Amino acid sequence: MARRRKQLHLRRAAENRKATHPSLREALREADRRARHRANQRSWRRRGLTSVKSAIAESHYNETQLGWVTRSLRILAGLALLPLCFITTVTILNPNLHVSGVADGSASFWLQFWRSNAFLYFSVGFLLYLGWFFTRLLQPVFLYFYVLGHELTHVIFVYLCLGRVSGFRVGLDGGHIVTNKSNILIALSPYFIPFWSVITFLLMTGLGLVFAFPHQEKFLYGLIGATWSFHLLWTLWIIPRDQPDLKENGTFFSLSLIYLSNVLLLSGLLCLASPELTWRHFVYNWANNFMDVVTSVQTALQGSGMQ
Repeated sequence: MARRRKQLHLRRAAENRKATHPSLREALREADRRARHRANQRSWRRRGLTSVKSAIAESHYNETQLGWVTRSLRILAGLALLPLCFITTVTILNPNLHVSGVADGSASFWLQFWRSNAFLYFSVGFLLYLGWFFTRLLQPVFLYFYVLGHELTHVIFVYLCLGRVSGFRVGLDGGHIVTNKSNILIALSPYFIPFWSVITFLLMTGLGLVFAFPHQEKFLYGLIGATWSFHLLWTLWIIPRDQPDLKENGTFFSLSLIYLSNVLLLSGLLCLASPELTWRHFVYNWANNFMDVVTSVQTALQGSGMQ
């Protein structure tokens, strides 16, 4: 009888363990917490090392750890970036964006670009992955590759900033790197550099140098669209999940800088994809919009002063 009770107890305990098996999100958070704990051990601090934390995190970093002067300056810097974000967005999305910078004598850039192969195949690739993302099929696989690209971007920018990496870990349970250098560029670069789009471009370009194959350019546009959609969607997915990268530099300032960087990157891609639009034309239109905003603000201030 006692043996039966013991077996029943063990069976129930096993069933309870199965019932309380953590979800993927909970497992990722717990593993990331353990990774950050190891990354912040005293032995690492004595060697002047720091941890650039996982792309998926339940952060224990409190933004109030920043001094009030630093927080105030970063809030002001974030506010200063907002007009630049607005002007850049208006410039690139303006349906009357003109490729020659002369409004009365040139065709609209968007009217030409919407009819191009670059826009068509980029859009196809973008929409294909967009649909796949919401099906959640193979989500752990895509999550792993996103974390891998996130951490590799950290690594690349550490070396570009003349730092060194002494630890690197990536998995479905999160990831982090251990480095002797950290700054705003290193911390925020994965949020505006589409790692897999860059890799796709380099591989396709290198492949094109070895041998040419039919419709190579169309494949390139489609793959860039799919990988950029991958980068954008997963970045939007992780940003609300309490990212330590953002808190370390001030969340408001970080989000403003990330948005501006992504819009500038999109502008650069459009300039590369379309021979009709160059950086000179884009800057010309941007400067016109900037002066329009300045004039509008001055008029508003003068009007309020007269009242």
